[in-house]
Amino acid sequence: MPDKPSILFVCVHNAGRSQMAAAWLAHLAGDRVEVRSAGSAPADQVNPVAVEAMREVGIDIAAAQPKILTGDAVQASDVVITMGCGDACPIFPGKRYEDWKLDDPAGQGIDAVRLIRDDIRSRVEKLLSELPPGRPASTD
Repeated sequence: MPDKPSILFVCVHNAGRSQMAAAWLAHLAGDRVEVRSAGSAPADQVNPVAVEAMREVGIDIAAAQPKILTGDAVQASDVVITMGCGDACPIFPGKRYEDWKLDDPAGQGIDAVRLIRDDIRSRVEKLLSELPPGRPASTD
């Protein structure tokens, strides 16, 4: 569907925050949006504590694989949500950009990751409420 908004979540390793955000969006929005995630320096695997935290709420991200951020992925997206990827994210005119300040779950225990997971869910719900139905979310 050409009028389905596309959302890209970007963090450094594409192993925690961006994976949880993409999973929440896919879970909450279903097929109303196209969901992508990537990292500027992808890890070898998704953070096992993030997998555990998402499993607790009935979302399985165990099979997800970190992906490298490409200019094509940014260009194909209407909304780009960054989470600590610094200047590594290319900027294209006409895209909506947001930077979510979130703790990195890397090296943290399940209690801390649960808080990050729940914060991400709230942000994804807000993002969904701002997307017009049936139209791209681009700002131009």
